[in-house]
Amino acid sequence: MQEFGLKSQVKDLDAYGITNANKIYWNLSPASLVEKALEHKEGNLADTGALMCDTGKFTGRSPKDRYIVKDDKTKDTVWWGDINQPISPENFDRIYTKMVEGLKGRDLYVRDAYAGADKTYRLNLRVINTKAWQNLFCYNMFLRPDKYKLEQFDPNFTIICDPDFKADPSVDGTRQANFALIDMSKKMILIGGTGYAGEMKKGIFSVLNYLLPVERQVLSMHCSANIGHKKHDTAIFFGLSGTGKTTLSADPNRGLIGDDEHGWTDSNVFNFEGGCYAKVIDLTQEKEPEIYDAIRFGAIVENTRFVEGSRDIDYKNTSITENTRTAYPIYHIRNAVNPSVGGTPKNIFFLTCDAYGVLPPISRLTKGQAMYHFISGYTAKVAGTEAGITEPQTVFSACFGAPFLPLHPTRYAEMLGEKMKKNDVTVWMVNTGWTGGPYGIGTRMKLEYTRAMITAALEGTLHNVGYRKHSIYKFEIPATCPSVPSVVLSPRETWQNDVGYYEKANILARAFIENFKKFEEFASAEIMEGAPTTRDDYK
Repeated sequence: MQEFGLKSQVKDLDAYGITNANKIYWNLSPASLVEKALEHKEGNLADTGALMCDTGKFTGRSPKDRYIVKDDKTKDTVWWGDINQPISPENFDRIYTKMVEGLKGRDLYVRDAYAGADKTYRLNLRVINTKAWQNLFCYNMFLRPDKYKLEQFDPNFTIICDPDFKADPSVDGTRQANFALIDMSKKMILIGGTGYAGEMKKGIFSVLNYLLPVERQVLSMHCSANIGHKKHDTAIFFGLSGTGKTTLSADPNRGLIGDDEHGWTDSNVFNFEGGCYAKVIDLTQEKEPEIYDAIRFGAIVENTRFVEGSRDIDYKNTSITENTRTAYPIYHIRNAVNPSVGGTPKNIFFLTCDAYGVLPPISRLTKGQAMYHFISGYTAKVAGTEAGITEPQTVFSACFGAPFLPLHPTRYAEMLGEKMKKNDVTVWMVNTGWTGGPYGIGTRMKLEYTRAMITAALEGTLHNVGYRKHSIYKFEIPATCPSVPSVVLSPRETWQNDVGYYEKANILARAFIENFKKFEEFASAEIMEGAPTTRDDYK
């Protein structure tokens, strides 16, 4: 067995039972990993220098094939159900033994990395890959230790990822051949049968969503974050896909802390990651200049295609999937802050793309409303985004990240409420969706108006205007906002049809109430007071 890397960093994998690999490459540079990927025909170079790779059969996560080992550590703490499915320690061990056996005689790529920009709360990770491009993905997405720290690196969580290994559902306790298994006690993640690299990133996010709240009293969050010129001018942006989370946090006048995963301690907000994993479908330099310019050498683009006869990336091509993505280190973003840490936040934005057109473009929430709508995690899909969708469909994802929450959502919401109170934080609901009517009748909220409203909130301007309460959602709606016509601030006024407006507003309110029934047993009275009502007197 040969090992490659800096001489002082070369180690063995005997502790994992891996003793007969062909070659082990330790902590290779991006350039070396790109060379290996090209040598083994794992991808192709695009005109920008980015590495284009395919993820195979799976072009996204497979949430139904994610499991957490149920043992003495997790049996009474994990929120078991469709999201957190249990697997026995015996089945985990059986798959582990077979995976390790399957690594014999193969080249392996090993990376030591951090998860967590705040060293007090970070995880030391070791990732063992069978694909060079996936090891480059980990270089991009996790934090990169200084070389001298690699000499004595001691991992406290390990990922073993082999896309070619397939489980046997008849004996291994999985649903099908692919899987992502998390063992909190053994501090290990096993991923097999899928080439989708995002399973590694989200596996560690799930781990942090368990360890930080339970053991460190740190709120873990699926959000983006940026910072102004002052230490405590930190802003947090929650939102599901298509709501503008990445776009609105990428403000050229503010520093980017991170675009996806963060922790909130008593003194700061810190990024879990060392990179960004962004969708690139229909990407243009005009719409997303920061992301577009970040796709250069060292970056990865997944499941994209070239413009015929060239090496130009065809961002409009959906022949493989609409979930085309890029992974790049955060230092590819010009205004990224280093280290990726900001002070405690003063403003939080819940972003929603409301296709019903009934939510205000910006509104201020009470603590109870913030906790209620944090648990709800609402947005909407519109006609044309998926086959068979002809009317807007409500989407609820608890805490804006349900697939990654090992604990009950109320646990995270209560922590959010406590931190809001302690740090005097204002929470805003921002509708980046429709106004003047629902999808198909109204128009999409202008980005310039949304940016102006967020800027006014961040600068404190909205604290000095009058407010009125929404009759169904009880949010406080500002009467004025600089650079935004006053009529835009009132969704009912933009409709010019009170009956139609309240009919749709009631439909959405009832959807909130129905969705929340599964959380009511664990929700406090204050959280329940944040629920919308319905209004039947509008006729």
